[in-house]
Amino acid sequence: MLDPEKYLDEVEFAENLEPRCACVLVLDTSGSMKGERIKKLNEGYRAFLTTLKKDKLAKLRVELCIVACGGGLKLIQDFTTIDRMSSQPFVSNGDTPMGEAITSAVAKVTERKKVYRANGIRFYRPWVFLITDGEPTDDWKPAAKLIHEQEQNQHLSFFAVGVEGANMNILNQISV
Repeated sequence: MLDPEKYLDEVEFAENLEPRCACVLVLDTSGSMKGERIKKLNEGYRAFLTTLKKDKLAKLRVELCIVACGGGLKLIQDFTTIDRMSSQPFVSNGDTPMGEAITSAVAKVTERKKVYRANGIRFYRPWVFLITDGEPTDDWKPAAKLIHEQEQNQHLSFFAVGVEGANMNILNQISV
């Protein structure tokens, strides 16, 4: 049986031979992000998409994936080109399984690089952005160790972005 995901990748890769940059957004949509914080996260996300959509080269090269951690771990959007992304608003609720979300983002990047290699597509070092208030509810230390290893081996670039009032102590321990 034909795998629609694989078929779409192959068609996309055949039509667009540009090298790719896989980008995963790990968004904290937990209850602690309610109010002004989730509003700012949504505004930032829309501005990010708008900026990328205006850039002709970014539209060809950047593939975006969104992982949310709020009330559990959710894959909001698997890798796709910028023009296929929606700007639906994120809602805050639940706990913050940040460690699990970071680990999932690294797995998504690793998987995507395999797809690129299998299809002969060159790629840049992937980016993982974490946007959070820095208050995980799970064990985040193994994920921090994983990020440090991935960065050291140049498998990805990790960026932690703290919203206003974020626990920067934890974010500094996760980031390189």
